[in-house]
Amino acid sequence: MGYYIRVLGTQDPDIHMDELMEGLVSEELSAKFAFDEGEEPGKWTVIDILNEEGDHLAQLERNPVLPGELGQDELDEFREFIQEDKPLSAVKWLAEYFNKVKVIYAIQMLDASFEEGNYEIVANIKSTIWNKIGGILQADDEGFSNEDGYHILWQFADDVTGDWSCAVLNEKGEWERFVMDLGDKTQRKEFQEGKVPKKASRI
Repeated sequence: MGYYIRVLGTQDPDIHMDELMEGLVSEELSAKFAFDEGEEPGKWTVIDILNEEGDHLAQLERNPVLPGELGQDELDEFREFIQEDKPLSAVKWLAEYFNKVKVIYAIQMLDASFEEGNYEIVANIKSTIWNKIGGILQADDEGFSNEDGYHILWQFADDVTGDWSCAVLNEKGEWERFVMDLGDKTQRKEFQEGKVPKKASRI
């Protein structure tokens, strides 16, 4: 199993490879796409993403959420997997939100994708897809975002550090946004309790 980031979309239009390429060009990035003979540029299931030098960066897979299909199985696993996570308000919100998800785009990140200049390529493709299908984001060993991209569920390892843009639901059901220090155990505890950490910087 590799490391995955995912876009869980509430819409499922076809995304032509040209659209992915246009997104890259708009930020002066470039990449190559490889796909099986049975696939089409405008209607595909799996794409390999390579940089201009031919280094394999990631594999992008589209999985519609339909009964008996991988997308539905994956969503059901997420629904079960998050039950022990915190904050509880985010678990409840996600469990309800999953009912809206129509497709999952899974990006398997390979080692080369984390090298300088390569990560930007994969991140750009992820953003193009997210802008097209809406929804929320997920990353292995990190957690889920809300629809605005703010982190809402704690799935990090205990040794995680660094600043992170997060959000919690208030009593009115509105997202309160802030930047917290993931390595600060007090801030971590407050976030997991569904509170804005006292030392966090509000956005």
